[in-house]
Amino acid sequence: MARIKSPNLGEQLGSLGEFIAAQRKAAELSLRQLAEQTGVSNPYLSQIERGLRKPSAEVLQQLSRALRVSAETLYVKAGILDPKDHPATTVETAVLSDVAITERQKRVLIDVYQSFVKENEKDGKPPEATTTNETTNEGE
Repeated sequence: MARIKSPNLGEQLGSLGEFIAAQRKAAELSLRQLAEQTGVSNPYLSQIERGLRKPSAEVLQQLSRALRVSAETLYVKAGILDPKDHPATTVETAVLSDVAITERQKRVLIDVYQSFVKENEKDGKPPEATTTNETTNEGE
């Protein structure tokens, strides 16, 4: 696992805390509810969201499950992983930030998207190798 050292760790933690708070609010969870789901104390979560504490990888993993975001995303935001090695998936980010659909619908869309990506990786096919006939001949 690649580690990065940030000269401005305080700013990076602030953005992590802001991201966690935004995801919690988007999931319509109170701080107390998130604490119960993760097994992390309410005061500790509050300190993380305010950028006062740096959570461990284990706490980030628990938060990722409860907030339904990838642990990798949280690791990058926390400075544990190098963002160059782990670029953000814009589809996932867009779906998670959409307020017009429910959390369940977001999870389903992301699961479908990830299954397509895995299928293409397994087949060794780059996305542009898919022919347009596969989609245009459906109605014939």
